Amino acid sequence: MVSTSKIKSVDFYRKIPRDLTEASLSGAGLSIVAALSMMFLFGMELNNYLTVSTTTSVVVDKSSDAEFLRIDFNMSFPALSCEFASVDVSDVLGTNRLNITKTVRKHSIDKNLRPTGSEFHSGSTATELKHDAEDDEEYGEGSVSLNGHSFDRVTHHYPILVVNFFAPWCYWSTRLKPSWEKAANIIRERYDRESDGRILVAKVDCTEEVDLCRRNHIQGYPSIRIFRKGSDVRDDHGHHDHESYYGDRDTDSLVKMMEDLVAPIKLDSQMISSDNSSTNLETGLKRPAPVTGGCRIEGFVRVKKVPGNLVISARSAAHSFDASQMNMSHVISSFSFGKTITPKVMSDIKILLPHLGRSHDRLNGNSYVTNPRDSTENVTIEHFLQVVKTEVMTRSYKLVEEYEYTAHSSLVHSLHIPVVKFHYEPSPMQVLITENPKSFSHFLTNVCAIIGGVFTVAGILDSILHNTMRMVKKVELGKNF
Repeated sequence: MVSTSKIKSVDFYRKIPRDLTEASLSGAGLSIVAALSMMFLFGMELNNYLTVSTTTSVVVDKSSDAEFLRIDFNMSFPALSCEFASVDVSDVLGTNRLNITKTVRKHSIDKNLRPTGSEFHSGSTATELKHDAEDDEEYGEGSVSLNGHSFDRVTHHYPILVVNFFAPWCYWSTRLKPSWEKAANIIRERYDRESDGRILVAKVDCTEEVDLCRRNHIQGYPSIRIFRKGSDVRDDHGHHDHESYYGDRDTDSLVKMMEDLVAPIKLDSQMISSDNSSTNLETGLKRPAPVTGGCRIEGFVRVKKVPGNLVISARSAAHSFDASQMNMSHVISSFSFGKTITPKVMSDIKILLPHLGRSHDRLNGNSYVTNPRDSTENVTIEHFLQVVKTEVMTRSYKLVEEYEYTAHSSLVHSLHIPVVKFHYEPSPMQVLITENPKSFSHFLTNVCAIIGGVFTVAGILDSILHNTMRMVKKVELGKNF
């Protein structure tokens, strides 16, 4: 059995009896300085251990969302009607998707961007409407021309008022004119204005009655509106709620539409019964028209990760638009690429990298305003966006995939119908930000090095200071060595 004395012989830390040690004022001062130094250096080492450090690299984009990219948007157009507002997508590969409705919602708004009703449903519109064959058959003027003064009077007088808002230069207005006048003559013969008085077929020339058409939010020509006496005439500034007709434009279809409107009305009362005030002609042929001239468009689209365009425009297969009167002013509430990032995730990102996320929604809150009346007609607003993906990886898991982009906007005078165009160009590279792992054992090693190093240095300094003071005292006593 090994004796206790032999075990004690390997003691590296042999103790000196307290009676053989001597305390000094300089040693006490150095001890205090050493202790404070240890605490300071330990705090710095602990802060460095707790601070997140990252490494940034640029690699080829091999993201999990494959070859598609999601674009989320929420934009308000105070002068673009939801009736014709269209969201289109195209790219360099030849993709061309028009009037996307499945993932897009529209809400009518006023000029102050306030909502004026529930969601606006565009419904399905035929790509090609039926018109009368173009021939030389003569027809008389059966509809009544209205102006700003007579319009309000007849809307209060006739239970049903069907109005064709047209423009003489418009091709579709010219195609509609023969069948409209023929239908008006037939309706006038069957429902005499004096003896019957349940319906009036009228027309408004929007090139002459500009204010009247603007008041009724007419943006495409021709627009067929249905006004009902008593059910939709308001007293606030002569405003009228009304319906739009989107069906075929041949004579027979127009006559059938008008007769279906008259059918629920009793001849003696000339008032529409309340339970039939919203009589449906056929599904999709007649829908409520926008009560205001603005539209808020929100939703998302999925596009391929190649350069392309997201276009907001006025579009219709059977209407014409006056480019000089189109105003594509808009306010962008939100516009972002990729999956929506929650505020909590974004705050976690800020802890890692305070500067990250500043370009995730660069266009948010920006306004782009033009006014056709101020010599800024036919203006297309273009936004050029360069998109870069950023992926943040923590020590244990992938925190987020974020798309940031730069944006440059410009106003361009166009010879065609003005639009709002977002040119996006995804980068084939991505920025990879990786959190550098820190070893706890390395932290403990550094702490030990701090303690041992400070203790050793303090001991050396104390020895030097003590010996120096002894030499000074010997010199003062006149001793020679």
